[in-house]
Amino acid sequence: SQGGWENDETVEQAAAREAIEEAGVRGDIVQFLGFYDFKSKTHQDACCPEGMCRAAVFALHVKEELASWPEQSTRRRTWLTVPEATSQCRYQWMQEALLTGFSEWHDNWSKGGSAAGDPI
Repeated sequence: SQGGWENDETVEQAAAREAIEEAGVRGDIVQFLGFYDFKSKTHQDACCPEGMCRAAVFALHVKEELASWPEQSTRRRTWLTVPEATSQCRYQWMQEALLTGFSEWHDNWSKGGSAAGDPI
């Protein structure tokens, strides 16, 4: 999710809220995967002329898919494996987050004796 967070909520709360607003999925944040820096044309201003932004990336365990959500008219929800998501991703920093942070976490998580099969 690329949304910002409000001052009265934690980064984790913001990420969970954005997942509901943008993807229509509700669940629990299970792991912080890291910070990723990127340039943003929309965030260029006087205090940040280069438009440098820092994204906090989390793994979310989805427990509910909502039938309707705030941004459903402009977004489409699709489930992808990590390689599929990486190949379709336009942003280098998101590809890096998927290939490093998420893949490393998922490998460790799946080795922990989880009942779930490896989806990749």
